[in-house]
Amino acid sequence: MHSSELEVFVQALEWLKQEQYAVLVTVVKTWGATPRTVGAILAVRGDGSIVGFVSSGCIEEDLAGKVQARFFTGPTIIKYGITSEQNQQVGLSCGGQIELLVEPLTQLEQIQPAVVALEQRQIIQRQVDLNSGQVDWSDGATATIDFYYDSRQFCYRYGPIWRLLIIGAGQIARYVAEFALALNYQVIICDPRQEYANHWSVKAAQLDYRMPDDAVKALIQDERSAVITLTHNPNLDDLALWEALPSPAFYVGALGSKATNDGRRQRLLELGITETTLQRLHAPIGFPIGSHSPPEIAIAILAELTAVRNHVYHRNFISGGTESSLRE
Repeated sequence: MHSSELEVFVQALEWLKQEQYAVLVTVVKTWGATPRTVGAILAVRGDGSIVGFVSSGCIEEDLAGKVQARFFTGPTIIKYGITSEQNQQVGLSCGGQIELLVEPLTQLEQIQPAVVALEQRQIIQRQVDLNSGQVDWSDGATATIDFYYDSRQFCYRYGPIWRLLIIGAGQIARYVAEFALALNYQVIICDPRQEYANHWSVKAAQLDYRMPDDAVKALIQDERSAVITLTHNPNLDDLALWEALPSPAFYVGALGSKATNDGRRQRLLELGITETTLQRLHAPIGFPIGSHSPPEIAIAILAELTAVRNHVYHRNFISGGTESSLRE
């Protein structure tokens, strides 16, 4: 599975290698309600074929028509949703405005570094000179800003697909995996217990039979990763958390009641996890939405995961924990 950005870059690179006319389209600015945020990309081939999206489908058809007409000969800024007449013609019904950078693709170097970096789970920054069209790539891990845009240049950091490591192949894990796959996570299920792994049914999720601490050490190496423990077995969950909490993972969570997690926190302190590091643990896991069934619990977990990923999580406002996990 690829991230949506990598999927676009891979296809655009293939078109370039085939010497087909194509353009890369990037969202550089938005106002009001828009379906995509800054940095969203799509590629359009000369015959109108599209991979990726920059709206909910409102403006892709218009862009495809312009590409087929060879409208773009150099870096071009194009705006949608600026006038009511344009909204009616293009169908941008959300009421917002969007500004796009359109770049004709002529050299492999415009795309190839992104494919190499993202396939190796590296962060990379792309900088475009809006006058000349020159594209420069640099190590995104050392960049101090996520994006920058003015009349002369556009910069943006791209990262690898979001990875979710789930400890335990039980019923709740099944629904968490299915929902996470729909949110474009790479999902890995770790469970050394053969009786659980043998009955795992979500084929798109990768199975890992290692002990949880070994799996975390091998797989959680960057900030676009998350770990959740769902086994209720301290011999498995604690091992994973002991490795995950000091890791770069953006989210670490554990299923269980408040009492269960109080005991877990004490054990982790005794294993050498510091109080400061332990504050990273989301436990009880999930938003309190009145969930009881495994699918509802999975929704609560993914809701919290999404809030943290999108930087809108406020621990003081949300008292974490599904209704079910509060009683377990």
